[in-house]
Amino acid sequence: MKKIILLLFLINIQIISANTNISKNINPNTILFLGDSLTEGLGVNKEEAFPKLVEILIKNKLKKDIKVINGGVSGSTTSDGLSRLKWYLKKKPYIVFIALGANDGLRGLNLEESQKNLEEIIMFAQKTNARVLLAGMLIPPNYGPEYSEQFRKMYKEVKVKYDLEMMPFLLQGVAGVKELNQRDGIHPNVDGHKYISKEVFEFLKEKL
Repeated sequence: MKKIILLLFLINIQIISANTNISKNINPNTILFLGDSLTEGLGVNKEEAFPKLVEILIKNKLKKDIKVINGGVSGSTTSDGLSRLKWYLKKKPYIVFIALGANDGLRGLNLEESQKNLEEIIMFAQKTNARVLLAGMLIPPNYGPEYSEQFRKMYKEVKVKYDLEMMPFLLQGVAGVKELNQRDGIHPNVDGHKYISKEVFEFLKEKL
């Protein structure tokens, strides 16, 4: 009987220790947005980019003191995402919001490699006990129906494989809307970022 009690005691200690280690690995008040120029806010001030606007919405509407890290870098592809993720994980974010892949598609890169890169990013983030969220992307049909469809499916397959919550398309409601984009027709303007921030906030608010 004493052996059983001792065994149960040791198991409880291990569980408590494991939970403590998990809590040390993450900061519940930090969100990382890992992306490219869409996340960085190319063409607008960083304070006007959607990650900062999401932070403001969380503070104003949810009354939560959340620190948002804008990990967007213009021109970034999935191939450099993992190295940047490792750097940002020093901040121990509770949520890692991945918004990468648009440049892969626009450059016509090998999507098998792109998917492999995305999966490596996701797996590494999950090992830290961060909650990983995914933003889907789409590319114009002029890249060919087969490639465009393969690009769309890439996100769906990753979502299912890793059981992720995903925004189907980060630029939903903004892409193709002249009034919400800059002259290049690709990057959102200030109003476009405001629109995206509201959609991202709605996606995030129940997860905080």
